[in-house]
Formats: sequence, structure tokens, C-alpha cells
Amino acid sequence: MSFTDKAKSKAQELSGLAKERIGDVTDNERLRAEGASEQSAARARQSGQDTKQAGRDVKDAFEK
Repeated sequence: MSFTDKAKSKAQELSGLAKERIGDVTDNERLRAEGASEQSAARARQSGQDTKQAGRDVKDAFEK
């Protein structure tokens, strides 16, 4: 995962966190759910990329 991709994922995660907190403060269930959804999507994308990188690392270890 490139630095740019990591930064985009982190920005989306922080945006989701902000929306969720604002939803909590204003008692807005839609905003709260939207924020939680954004956070989950960003974390899932990052986990997928981390898994792909781990697979590449294992492959490289066996090729040496």
C-alpha cells in the first residue's frame, strides 16, 4: 500500500470518526451511522492491503 493510499484511508477513517462524534453530540442517528460506516470501510481497505503485502512478503521469503 503506497503512502498516498494509506493517507487516504486514514483521512477517511478520521472523517468517519468526526461524523460519528458529531452525530453523538447532536443525537443524529443517520450521521452517527454514516460515520461508523466510513470508519469500517477505511479499516477494511487497510486490512486488505496489509494482507496482500503479507502474502507478498511470504512469497519473497520462499523465493530467496
